[in-house]
Amino acid sequence: MIEKKIKKNEDRCALQEILGVIGGKWSMSIIYALFPGTKRFSELERLIPGINTRMLVKELKNMETNGIVVRNVYATVPPTVEYTLTTKGAQLEPIINELYKWGLEYIS
Repeated sequence: MIEKKIKKNEDRCALQEILGVIGGKWSMSIIYALFPGTKRFSELERLIPGINTRMLVKELKNMETNGIVVRNVYATVPPTVEYTLTTKGAQLEPIINELYKWGLEYIS
């Protein structure tokens, strides 16, 4: 059983695994929007121009599954849903900020 896990990890590039977690078209924008703190679903929709509701739901579910965000649902009418970065997600802040700075320098 252990040999299969090791073999599987050797077959896949670590970068491909990382991109599977945060490599969605909208993932970094969502994470960036959550750096200041907890946001409601509707706030995230407004903060990320061009994203549609379906894609936001899909990306948030993927990030929740991978331990990047936590989803909190409150029993109100209508239900209130808030998203917060986990410790794991918050550790992406310096990395994404560096990518942003690189993009400003070389993409513009």
